[in-house]
Amino acid sequence: MTNDAARVWIYQSDRVFNTEEIVSLNQILKDFTITWTAHNQQLKADFEIKYNRFIILIVDEQQAGASGCSIDKSVHLMQEIEKQFNVNLFDRFHIAWKENDDVKSGSRDEFEHQIKIGNINQETIVFNNLVSNYDQLYTTWEIPFKNSWHSKVFKLESVI
Repeated sequence: MTNDAARVWIYQSDRVFNTEEIVSLNQILKDFTITWTAHNQQLKADFEIKYNRFIILIVDEQQAGASGCSIDKSVHLMQEIEKQFNVNLFDRFHIAWKENDDVKSGSRDEFEHQIKIGNINQETIVFNNLVSNYDQLYTTWEIPFKNSWHSKVFKLESVI
């Protein structure tokens, strides 16, 4: 996609997908995006899988806009993926961050624990899965803790 205003939806898995699962997911998502419609109009859609953990659906709405029904179709697909791969894609309290070059994730309590023991600091890269367009995906999705919504919710404490 080259349109920075294209809409994106990010689904974060509670675990990493293995190589075999990624191959399967690529086919499932390809099949879905090439047939995804809104009010019988083909959507200009694409997908990305990042870090073997994040499924990102993308729609360039200059051709046709995603409607409630088309969005419902994508949610249904994600629910099917959850069942097929035994993952959770809808837990918004499951938080992801980078630790060196690895992407880690955990519950809200685990994230707070990582803050408390000093593994997460102002510069730690966190994932803002609330981004809504393609430009934001590449400018504010992976962002330092200090610049994210996380910093408003979680208090960094000094390690003693």
